Amino acid sequence: MLIQQIFTEKIAHSSYILAGERTCAVIDPRRDIEIYLEMTRELGIRITHILETHLHADFISGHMDLAQRTGARIYGPRSANYEIEYIPLSEGDIFTIEDMELKVLETPGHTPEHISYVVTDTSRGKEPVALFCGDTMFVGDVGRPDLFPGRAEELASGLYDTLHDKLMGLPDFCEIHPAHGAGSLCGRAMASKRTSILGYEKKYNYALEIKDRAGFIEALTTNMPDAPDHFSRCTEINRKGPQMVKELTFPDALDNDRFKEKMKDSIILDVRSFESFGGQHIPQAYNIDLNSNFPTYAGWLLPPEKDILLVTDSYSQAFEACKQLHRVGHDRITGYLEGGMYGWVTDGLPTKHVPQISASELHTRITDGKEAIILDVRSASEYRDLHLEGAINIPVHELRERHSELDKELETILICGSGQRSSMGCSILLQKGANDVKNVSGGMTGYSAAGYGPECPMCVLPWAPFRNR
Repeated sequence: MLIQQIFTEKIAHSSYILAGERTCAVIDPRRDIEIYLEMTRELGIRITHILETHLHADFISGHMDLAQRTGARIYGPRSANYEIEYIPLSEGDIFTIEDMELKVLETPGHTPEHISYVVTDTSRGKEPVALFCGDTMFVGDVGRPDLFPGRAEELASGLYDTLHDKLMGLPDFCEIHPAHGAGSLCGRAMASKRTSILGYEKKYNYALEIKDRAGFIEALTTNMPDAPDHFSRCTEINRKGPQMVKELTFPDALDNDRFKEKMKDSIILDVRSFESFGGQHIPQAYNIDLNSNFPTYAGWLLPPEKDILLVTDSYSQAFEACKQLHRVGHDRITGYLEGGMYGWVTDGLPTKHVPQISASELHTRITDGKEAIILDVRSASEYRDLHLEGAINIPVHELRERHSELDKELETILICGSGQRSSMGCSILLQKGANDVKNVSGGMTGYSAAGYGPECPMCVLPWAPFRNR
């Protein structure tokens, strides 16, 4: 038995190849499936099973593409009620892949329809050796139960039963293979380690240490991070079946005139760095830096009913942006600006810019007492941990509605961890009619590094969900 993990950065998603000598299963595949085909070719094995643990919320599954390319059957929770062809699974179902026996456990809590796969390598022993638990249990955490409005306490209670009555009864040496790691918003406190064993999690996973049901429910339903907008969209797309990736054409390379014509009915997404966006950008454009947590924020901030036009530094950047947009269900990408911003400005076409404020400039403005709004667009928990005196907190995704709380005539200085989320915020405020916005380049990380404040607890963690974003 061989287990190969495939970790997808930014969405922090783990999928798996579970292989025997000749055949294998792919568990919770991502949408761009070439990596599974390449790896199985190298291993000399054939994909015969595609196993889904639940209706994924944060990404579009590659189950249909993989099935079409390989002829493998799709397996998933019976209660998911997929509209695609699949083999429905329920509690106690058992099937085999060569010497591996897979037993199905219904493990609701993160989602109502969730299942897990308990694997026994019968060539070596009779006890379970691996658990593919999807988003039920993570390393150091458990799945959040608050994604379904009005059902958080019900699902948290179900998750308590799942953990204590089913999963924790497996052998302590049983390996834990979750569907996400640190950086995902499917949980709250995932560790940086990507796999674990059950005995270790029993001892050190904070959620498993809460023995009282009421305390567990309270812990899992309070102070949870906001759930991005695309979570509910992705769930439904996965249930109905996404469009095949091979049917998605690469967007047209557009000259300035064609780009201007399409702008009337589209949104403009500038994926360049916040420094480049600040220098010159097309009016009304969103800025989501491709080097940031791009797919999460693209899914969160961009209206799904609109076509998307890309502004990039290169063809390769446009290609990468498309791949990551497809992962979160944004398929309506109709073009990219072929000549980039250089071609745009040398044609004398209109632009906007966002002045970049350094840490020292910001500190001088604060100490001089100059009137301005300092707007911290990080999450509420990051703000509670550390923030500038006098700064107000509106997380970047909330600016789409809460922009009206700000005086748009006042100078507004936006800050986040590094300058990326605050640049997103600047682009939103400019769309909403703000007249004077500035971005703190380097954010709280730079401000602390310059000696003007203590270290931001989240900014210094290399595996933190929003580090340098």
